[in-house]
Amino acid sequence: MSAERPFNPLSLDVAAFAKLAAALAGEWPAETLPRLTEGGAPEVPMARWRPVAWQLSGRTEPVLGGETEVWIDLAVQAQVHLTCQRCLKPVAVSLEVDGPYRFVRDEAQAAALDADSEEDVLVISRKFDVREWVEDELLLALPIVPMHEVCPEALPVPGEDAAVVGESTKPNPFAVLARLKDKVGGAG
Repeated sequence: MSAERPFNPLSLDVAAFAKLAAALAGEWPAETLPRLTEGGAPEVPMARWRPVAWQLSGRTEPVLGGETEVWIDLAVQAQVHLTCQRCLKPVAVSLEVDGPYRFVRDEAQAAALDADSEEDVLVISRKFDVREWVEDELLLALPIVPMHEVCPEALPVPGEDAAVVGESTKPNPFAVLARLKDKVGGAG
């Protein structure tokens, strides 16, 4: 047999990769994933972000009476720095993606299978960009509302600020309306 074929993760021949049951792994600096980092906490410079670690392995699975299925197993670990929506301070969020992905001939087949199956289905390509795929999966793994489990500083309690600063509290608007009603009602 010939020597193992080198594969480029930025232009991956998915079918050949899976057919050879090949494997790739590496790291990319966070700044090479601009869509992921654009929502990062501005107080945390890119130099403090850990590189995104990834690994993938290809495989094929025969199907009785059908086409051989093409699969890639992807695992990604990353840590992003977002803004906590409770205290507005930076929060480090660990992200992990780990799963099998099935590759099919075209968009129509992908759409039909994706609706009926639990696995993720993608379209096969001879120039598949793994870095873009990794970035897509990390974006899907982001929390909707990033927050610390316990914020590093005590949060202000509503209503306590006015007493601390010495501001006068505003009258209840309904109490003001009640007094107006009494005045108008008493005049008639």
